Amino acid sequence: MQKSASASSLGPGGLDLSNIFFKPIQNTSPPSPTKRHTKISVIGAGNVGMAIAQTILTQDLADEIALVDAQPAKLRGEMLDLQHAAAFLPRTKIIASTDYSVTVGSDLCIVSAGARQIAGESRLNLLQRNVALFRGIIPPIAKYSPGTILMIVSNPVDVLTYVAWKLSGFPSNRVVGSGTNLDSSRFRFLIADHLDVNAQDVQASIIGEHGDSSVALWSSISVGGVPVLSFLDKQQIPYEKETLEGIHKAVVDSAYEVISLKGYTSWAIGYSAANLARSILRDQRKIHPVSVLAKGFYGIDDGDVFLSLPALLGRGGVLGVTNVNLTDEEEQRLRKSAQTISKLQSQLGL
Repeated sequence: MQKSASASSLGPGGLDLSNIFFKPIQNTSPPSPTKRHTKISVIGAGNVGMAIAQTILTQDLADEIALVDAQPAKLRGEMLDLQHAAAFLPRTKIIASTDYSVTVGSDLCIVSAGARQIAGESRLNLLQRNVALFRGIIPPIAKYSPGTILMIVSNPVDVLTYVAWKLSGFPSNRVVGSGTNLDSSRFRFLIADHLDVNAQDVQASIIGEHGDSSVALWSSISVGGVPVLSFLDKQQIPYEKETLEGIHKAVVDSAYEVISLKGYTSWAIGYSAANLARSILRDQRKIHPVSVLAKGFYGIDDGDVFLSLPALLGRGGVLGVTNVNLTDEEEQRLRKSAQTISKLQSQLGL
């Protein structure tokens, strides 16, 4: 097992240097039982996994991070590289191993392992290659951390979140996919760029599949609390539907563009995953568009489909799904997105 490379506290002759350096205080009370030790495991030490780990470290979201990957040399190199930044980061124990026992007792397990998306390849074409990988990943996680929350980042994320749910045997509230959380950030950025405002003042969501059949919720977009489309209608300011569709298409094409330019996406999904980890582990009860079991919501009845809906996240995982008023067209597109995913899932035999 490949674990932390931190120097041993034993000096020459087996002396415990920490006890020599510090004079212990006698009769100290035991640590408070209410103080929580938070552990996050990241499965996959590729570009995405390391962007997630690095962002979690800089945002001080965990007391311990465990890294797992099938390539021992690269894994050890990544672990050492992060450990060497200890003087610049919040105190976090960093361990790594090719053995899943290193993940034992995790509060959150983030799975980013998977075959890399090739330029021009749709996320859905990755499906069969990644399902086989998940058969060797999910059961060991469930074994060593039966109470963990699973966050799936690997693509195609919606179908693989379903696969993780099936293979883990976990209740659906403890299996969530990163879904369209990043798509929605791209959406907010593009709208903010059009209006020359801060993206944090834009409330806008993409739901459905994390991919080509995603649904832009134009009817519920607001900027600084002002509903955009109803404001334009009230002011009799004309706008073209083609313009709106163009922005949505830019969101869908964003990942493909980044992949064609640099070969992969990493930083934005790293921030997205850390954003979700914060909401879950700190019980912030924030609403995120993430991939959840969608059956019974918004008229979706296509079996056990996972796709992104506006979900309330907290320490228990998925706490609920928000009742957003969708237009008939938006609801129709959402159901079509569910059908697209359901058709793929039906071929898996899980």
